[in-house]
Amino acid sequence: MYRPKSTVEQWRIFQAVVDCGGYAQAAEKLNKSQSSLNHAVAKLQQGLGLSLLEVRGRKAYLTREGEVFLRRSRKLTQDVESLERLADVLASGWEPVLRIVVEASLPRGPLYQALADFSRQSRGCSVHLVETQPAGCQTVIAKQAADLVFASRAYPGVTSLPLATTVYVPVCAPSHPLTRLREVGQPDLERELELMLADGSEQDEGWARAEQRWTINHLHDALSLLRRGVGFAWLPQEVVGPLVNNGVLQRLPMANQALRKRFTHLILPASAPPGPAASLLLSLTRHYYGQQEGTAGPS
Repeated sequence: MYRPKSTVEQWRIFQAVVDCGGYAQAAEKLNKSQSSLNHAVAKLQQGLGLSLLEVRGRKAYLTREGEVFLRRSRKLTQDVESLERLADVLASGWEPVLRIVVEASLPRGPLYQALADFSRQSRGCSVHLVETQPAGCQTVIAKQAADLVFASRAYPGVTSLPLATTVYVPVCAPSHPLTRLREVGQPDLERELELMLADGSEQDEGWARAEQRWTINHLHDALSLLRRGVGFAWLPQEVVGPLVNNGVLQRLPMANQALRKRFTHLILPASAPPGPAASLLLSLTRHYYGQQEGTAGPS
């Protein structure tokens, strides 16, 4: 079995001597005797079989080997400090991991902003962010396999908070035949290929659908096909707005200015109240979605 030749405390003392420029200064900073520091570093060098420091006058200088070990030892002591801080965090009830599931068809700009803020306050908590389809959301909720779920509909028996309204608008490539019409009615759409996000909307809210449909699982795939002139799609205004402004896509001039809307719901699958990390992310999420709701509107 491997036996360590050094201790974390020896490496901390070695670093202090280097940072302070000598044993006397390091002893004062660490509130230890100078002889104890000399002994610790001597024992460290003896165990390694290498000279890490050279004393000239009252100052300690790194050897070439010492420069290498100083860099590596700093990571070691930082990792130990992180482990000890993590133990304190977990002892306080802070969750080590948050699992977040997002329905693929939903825009998530405010969630990203909330996560950016959370990262600066996470205290070592890891985040697992997973994208799935409505059926996947339903399974995760039934198994209570996530802390937060973002879905386009509420589910019975679990806490559900309506966060924001997502507005969907019809778009296609500028080269698509539909863009030649001054006004587009439902009969015009019914004759064209529709790229339909797999968000369950074909059974929801009575949305009329084209007879020719491709079901697309991911928003990225729908956008890639639209750019190539394939079909039209009803997509979140938040996502396609910049592409329309840049001329990459074109919004169809609907005869009745039809807009389709859907809520983004935040669902807490677990029966127990959220822990402190989940509560923080929940608060940040509601804040940023609230900002979006206050400023959003049809363009």
